Amino acid sequence: MIIVAMIALGIAAGVLSGIFGIGGGIIIVPTLAYFFGVPQQTASGMSLVALLLPVGAFGVREYYRSGKLSPDQISYGFLIAVGILLGTYLGARLAMPVSDILLKKGFAILLFFVAIRFWFSA
Repeated sequence: MIIVAMIALGIAAGVLSGIFGIGGGIIIVPTLAYFFGVPQQTASGMSLVALLLPVGAFGVREYYRSGKLSPDQISYGFLIAVGILLGTYLGARLAMPVSDILLKKGFAILLFFVAIRFWFSA
């Protein structure tokens, strides 16, 4: 059953990632933490494991084929990936000594401000 649940979570995160460009932090981590009872640091680590594979390759292909991504924009995406490589290492190091409850509260604050910004920018 857990295998089916994890695949379903991946599909949901993939669909939402394809639509909105989200997945790991907004879908996978909260679902693992709240519905599966996985500690916050573990949920973050599991999300990073899922993202190790080229999960966006097919989505990038579709956006490129539809004319929504240019070769320059794809190269900028690769530059962002370099930043993510360095940033996830630093973020993981910073998260380890922080309590689970404090990470959850910080994450909630981040989501709140992102939601407010999106709501009022429309």
